Amino acid sequence: MNYNKINNITGWLCAILATLTYILTADRYTSWWDTGEFIASAYRLQVVHQPGAPLFLMIQNVFSNLALGDPTKIAYAMNIGSAICSGLTILFLFWTITALTRKVYLKEQASLTNGQTTLVMLAGTIGALAYSFTDSFWYSAVESEVYAMSSLCTAAVFWLALKWERRAHEKDASKWLILIAYIMGLSIAVHLLNLLTIPAIALIVYFKQKESITAKGITKALGIGVIILAFILWGVIQYTVRIAAGFDVFFVNKLGMGFGSGVLFFAFLLVGSIVWALIYSVRKQKQILNTALLAFSFVLFGYTSYSMLIIRAAADPSLNNNAPDNVFSFLGYISREQYQTEPLFKGQTFDAQVADATYSETYKKGTNTYEKKEGRPTYRYTKEMFFPRLYSDKHSDYYRSYLGIPEGQSPSFSDNVKFFLNYQVNNMYTRYFLWNFVGRQNDEQNYGNTKDGNWISGIKPLDNAIGTPSESPSETITADPSRNVYFALPLFVGILGLLWHIRKDRRFAGIVALLFFFTGLAIVIYLNQTPMQPRERDYAYAGSFYAFSIWIGLGAVGLTEFLQRKMSLRTATISAGVLCFLAAPVLLISENWKDHDRTGRSLARDVAYNYLVSCEPNAILFTYADNDTFPLWYIQEVEGVRKDVRIVNLSYLQSHWYVRQLDNKVNDAEPVKLGFETNKLREGVRDYLPYIDQGITNHVDLDTLLAFLTSDNPKNQVQTQQGAPLNYLPAKKIEMPVDKKAVLAHHTVPTEWQNLIVDKMQWDYPQNYITRSELSLMAIILQNNWKRPIYFTNYLPTENLAGLEKYVVQEGLVKKLLPIARPQGESQQILVNTQKLYENAIHNFRWGKFNTLDHIDVDARRFMEGFVYPDVYTRASASLKHAGQLDKAREVALKSMEVLSKKPYSIREAYYYSDIVDTLYKTKEIALANKLTKRNIEFIQEQVEHVETLARDKPATLDYRTIQIALATLEVYDAILQGTDQKEMYAAVNTVYNNYKQRYQIAE
Repeated sequence: MNYNKINNITGWLCAILATLTYILTADRYTSWWDTGEFIASAYRLQVVHQPGAPLFLMIQNVFSNLALGDPTKIAYAMNIGSAICSGLTILFLFWTITALTRKVYLKEQASLTNGQTTLVMLAGTIGALAYSFTDSFWYSAVESEVYAMSSLCTAAVFWLALKWERRAHEKDASKWLILIAYIMGLSIAVHLLNLLTIPAIALIVYFKQKESITAKGITKALGIGVIILAFILWGVIQYTVRIAAGFDVFFVNKLGMGFGSGVLFFAFLLVGSIVWALIYSVRKQKQILNTALLAFSFVLFGYTSYSMLIIRAAADPSLNNNAPDNVFSFLGYISREQYQTEPLFKGQTFDAQVADATYSETYKKGTNTYEKKEGRPTYRYTKEMFFPRLYSDKHSDYYRSYLGIPEGQSPSFSDNVKFFLNYQVNNMYTRYFLWNFVGRQNDEQNYGNTKDGNWISGIKPLDNAIGTPSESPSETITADPSRNVYFALPLFVGILGLLWHIRKDRRFAGIVALLFFFTGLAIVIYLNQTPMQPRERDYAYAGSFYAFSIWIGLGAVGLTEFLQRKMSLRTATISAGVLCFLAAPVLLISENWKDHDRTGRSLARDVAYNYLVSCEPNAILFTYADNDTFPLWYIQEVEGVRKDVRIVNLSYLQSHWYVRQLDNKVNDAEPVKLGFETNKLREGVRDYLPYIDQGITNHVDLDTLLAFLTSDNPKNQVQTQQGAPLNYLPAKKIEMPVDKKAVLAHHTVPTEWQNLIVDKMQWDYPQNYITRSELSLMAIILQNNWKRPIYFTNYLPTENLAGLEKYVVQEGLVKKLLPIARPQGESQQILVNTQKLYENAIHNFRWGKFNTLDHIDVDARRFMEGFVYPDVYTRASASLKHAGQLDKAREVALKSMEVLSKKPYSIREAYYYSDIVDTLYKTKEIALANKLTKRNIEFIQEQVEHVETLARDKPATLDYRTIQIALATLEVYDAILQGTDQKEMYAAVNTVYNNYKQRYQIAE
């Protein structure tokens, strides 16, 4: 069997093994974060958040057909799409490793021996399968997100570059470069990470074409690569659209032609210019120019997949983010106009003030012409520095605490560099890198402490030295499936491969190192991330881990050559192969399987279902963030659950395009009315209205206030510094008359509370400004006049309720807006519809297989302990006891035990379940109460002992927050048991409590 056949078969076997692994462990439904949006948008070809991923959506739409018409299988079918893309990535990684290894041997001899062929295949298998089972890549491989397909594009173009390098002497070799350009053009419509391979490819081209290699030549090649990268990032992606937009303004505003006519003219002009230049390059036999023009053309061909978003935006589908249906809204869409930009080379410090603002001029689509509007402002600050890393005023307290900067003192450039190296490089990249090749402490979000989300090796002296001891007295800690210990063996094999590569082929070792840098540290520099990210960001650096996995494969070759000094090639190959295979792929898959197996997870989908069944027919449900919105979009758009409920995201409601879409009917949900034309809140109008105190002490009628805020009368406006008219908020005390007939006619208020209906709702607006979001919220409430039930998810922060929190009633996962006064004698902090909460907790909510899972992912844990345990079961139990309904409280307590995870995950969970324990004791469920108490107290002891172990050599790092929560929880359990006849259990808890109080000197 010849080399190519062996190479192809072995590569495909690795790809199939990886793909089957991903399919077996893939999510069966949607997961958290962006996947709900992507699945819904792919299924119905809609428009996702900026900067979009149209090719990804179209390909995933094809994969949705694997569901064979079953809407509950569509998400899994798309997750299989990611699994297949990830498997193909492994195929190209295998071929990349074998190509690099074979290249080394062919430099020394004409062909490979059988032993060398075996070794080359072994290297490819070990490297490819090692990457298959790394933490970050596996995570993205089993969900419908862009990163799996983006990794495939990266792997394909790097392999194609090696393919070109081997065939560069052939007459038609440039076809491989043109194919690379086409894939890059396509990848723009998936994710931009693929473009970071360009500098490495530029170096491959240079090394192939130049016999004499110089430092100047390398620098020049890298410079050209960076210029090409910048040209595609800004020239192709943005400036082709900017120029087209300029043409369109001229054709529409000056020549009176229709929208899009200038874009069409520019397209013909661009295509004509390229065709003319191609003909010129052929006639003059300018091969480099011809190849460059063809490559540019194919980049543009790939980029045209973005036309899908423009076409679908014009159809105004349910999910139409930023509505990019004209050239200027499309330009804002691809340039991520609605997102804040991070300074890179020069910018403000976190304590700087705005000294001046310069507003650019752009356009928006009007009725018949384009209208001028202010673009994104450019600010000049009182304090600026080079390479700004400490720039976010929202994180000033964190910066000061992290770096020890005293209050009132500005950060120095030294502080800037320290934060870059210690936080951005070490915490937000090196930590992730070591997660994948050394070991991971757990999957908790890391915010800088010693017990969450750090890397560990399992080598005690090393882990003790870095301050995160790997040993723990807690069995819960050591048995945690997300605690993955690799003893740094994959790292060691990779370093061995790097050293071998440098010794044998310095040029290509440098190319892989360049790929490693641009897909790792270069991203760190570019992203310039602030602290306290909402989730871990390791997925952004998967390309860097891909590059390192090449060296893991080469490590097997390096070890073989080392062992060959003492034994035969055959024995050395077998020995090295077994050792490296066990140290990388086998160790990684055995450690990572449990926490990457998502087969039983359905909480994101279940939560969305529970939100919707909490709502009455034709309700309006206000949401806030990704994890309380995207799963809802998925379950409505894909599975068709409760399509009558209108979801309104308050974060998106700050955008003019989202306000306009309120006028649309969405599925079975009727439009949401504001009571005035949405044109009043169009782009650039009433984005931000300041509060200007007019000395009004009485409550202002909401109808009058909204009329004032949306008035175009100059008497109701002030002038900005630029001389433009600006509406403003004149008062914070607001009232709204309540139409009792409408309230009763629509059964808004439960019968038992109808005597509490108020004549007027009165509230204090809490902020010193009002945005389009709050203005729209209050307008919707006024215009609705109780025709449709209005709900807010519990995920939505209280400060986003515009001061209406005293009129919302807790019903579990949602709060309902009700025009009622608090009943006399009601002592609970928030008003609870106890009966509705009971019905939801006992009969309506579903939680899938949550209580059977061996591992609960961090996002699911956050949701359960942040919202489900306290807001559903604990609150229902407490409310029912408060109402004297002990039998129902017992039902809730027993039901909550069915929802409880197999093992505890946090002390917060133990704290919230204390009321369940109390209910169980009061309803004589003694055995169950004791079992739960014992479980929680033992867990608290384990956690305290664990944080003490972590701080053993560094007392200053002791996690006092964990100690405080533990003591507060023990205090509650101590008080509960003191009132029971469970003397033995009380004595045990009291002993633990008093021991910790004494140890940490807590006064009574």
